[in-house]
Amino acid sequence: MTTAPISARRIHPAWIVAIVAFLALVGAAGFRAAPSVLMLPLEDEFGWSRTQLSLAVTVNLLLYGLMAPFAAALMARFGLRKVTSVALLLVASGAALSTFATEPWMLVLTWGVLIGLGTGSMALVFAATVADHWFHRRRGLVVGILTAGSATGQLVFLPFIAVLVTDQGWRQASLLVAGGALLVVPLVLIFLRNHPVDIGMTPYGAAADYVYDPPARGNAVKLALSTLRRATKVRTFWALVAGFAICGATTNGLIGTHFIPSAHDHGLPETTAAGLLAIVGIFDIIGTVASGWLTDRVNPRILLAVYYAGRGLGLLVLPFLLSATVQPPLFIFVVIYGLDWVATVPPTVALCREIFGKDGPIVFGWVFASHQIGAAIAATVAGVIRDQTGQYTAAWFGAAGLCLVAAVVSATITRRKAVALAGP
Repeated sequence: MTTAPISARRIHPAWIVAIVAFLALVGAAGFRAAPSVLMLPLEDEFGWSRTQLSLAVTVNLLLYGLMAPFAAALMARFGLRKVTSVALLLVASGAALSTFATEPWMLVLTWGVLIGLGTGSMALVFAATVADHWFHRRRGLVVGILTAGSATGQLVFLPFIAVLVTDQGWRQASLLVAGGALLVVPLVLIFLRNHPVDIGMTPYGAAADYVYDPPARGNAVKLALSTLRRATKVRTFWALVAGFAICGATTNGLIGTHFIPSAHDHGLPETTAAGLLAIVGIFDIIGTVASGWLTDRVNPRILLAVYYAGRGLGLLVLPFLLSATVQPPLFIFVVIYGLDWVATVPPTVALCREIFGKDGPIVFGWVFASHQIGAAIAATVAGVIRDQTGQYTAAWFGAAGLCLVAAVVSATITRRKAVALAGP
């Protein structure tokens, strides 16, 4: 236990760390959106089925989620800078090596394993850890801003990827993603620090009598698993897991992977559909930052219930909007869905902190793992539904029903004091 001195600097370095973390998330997010644009050209070039391509995405989504709790423990053990740098290098390697793929299993190895491990080593648990270490005030807002980094990555890369795929081919698009991830590494090495005490500071908004309580630094795998074991005994953990699994199924798994192919099935050019998905990214920035601001002021349970209910209604009408002969109705869906895309993250992180105290980031890592398990299942199931029925309608309706379940579960999460999970 050590007390860190307070500096009189005007701009707290926590905001510089937040900016670098935002850029790192943007660099890793490029490939989060890329598969939906690359699926059609790969299908055309190699004749692979939608199900085969969805398998690579499924492995990516699973590892993206399952790495999160271990990444939180690794960040506690080795620091944010080392873990984030290695993660970005894995993303760049996977994207670059995917250009040599000639068989579906090669995509599983590059798209799935390498990029899944890389993005999973950062993911949204990275945002939760930065906010937890560097901020005592404005945590909800910071989580919202950092979460929006994923949407910004989609916004920055997706239109260029779609144009490159059309004009130059999917391999050049993959190389663009690799370059974007590499560009952020020097910034991470120079500016990112694990905790304010490393530079003789206290977290932003910390009280004058702040005392630094260092995280456990034992075996990262053991720490992540022992935290999970204790978290499973708390009912609220399972409520958060259920809601976030549905969240993942209805974002990364369904819309993120299959919106462009589905829109193409209804006659929209791939570049137009990619542009619509990029608009989701624009409005996601607004929605997620606003959600972070609200999380500092409103009961997060209420926010989650509203977000899930709104998402369910959007999915319920999507099949009809895709069949419309004009684009404005679909544009309206894109705007509304964008505002809700990952607005669920700030209130979920807040609940993990409220219930589990300083173990919140690792617990959120496990909750986020359920997000990606749900996404992986949805990505595969939607691909199978499309191959078997020739359309995605059943997938949209099923996801709408799940969102209503998540709204009810979230609204019934009980209040309780934080519990400590750390320990042997």
